[in-house]
Amino acid sequence: MAKSMSLLWAAGSAPCWRVMIALEEKKLHGYKHKLLSFEKMEHKSQEVLEINPRGQVPAFKHGDNTLNESSAACLYLENQFKSQGNKLTPDGPAEQALMYQRLMEGVNLTDVLNSVIYYDWFVPEGERHDLAVKRTRDALTTELQLWEGYLQKVAAGSYLAGGAFSLADVIVFPNVAYAFRFGLSAGRYPKLAKYYSLLKDRPSIKTSWPPHWTPSPHGYEILKDI
Repeated sequence: MAKSMSLLWAAGSAPCWRVMIALEEKKLHGYKHKLLSFEKMEHKSQEVLEINPRGQVPAFKHGDNTLNESSAACLYLENQFKSQGNKLTPDGPAEQALMYQRLMEGVNLTDVLNSVIYYDWFVPEGERHDLAVKRTRDALTTELQLWEGYLQKVAAGSYLAGGAFSLADVIVFPNVAYAFRFGLSAGRYPKLAKYYSLLKDRPSIKTSWPPHWTPSPHGYEILKDI
């Protein structure tokens, strides 16, 4: 099954990491994959554009089926391979509702994080100003406080949608990992820090850990004052 799958991905992409975690959770090993470089603009190559006309990664295919949105790819893998690997959808309707809610909110968290971390990349130098920086950072603070509150409501040592690892965690964990890599304070966000510690050594996450993080584990300090 996995041999009919292919993934074009880039290290430094939370959406790519989500798909890789989902593939590991569903025990879909042996799929074809190719690591691309953002610095070399390989995500805008013809190879990617033929699969994803937006020129973005992940670019994922399973046979003739193409999925370029990470949440869509993860939902697809869970639904197509329900009986394989780890179950990523809770049984109860309340847990399912919570999982889908957190999953969708996790996509928004990516956008808010990126607006701060990559501000200088997204905004031309002549258009940058202090008020815009403050607004993006304030928006991220509000967003992170929401997630801190969400984790406050679940039992200690549990996952986003209850007692089992789910698609919500597949989508959200890469965001949390990136936040701490870029200097988020564990003291200021203790629930997020505990959640990070709970999941960082999970086999699917450890196996798909961004390769460039290993030689430089300490990351950056962009978020240290958030």
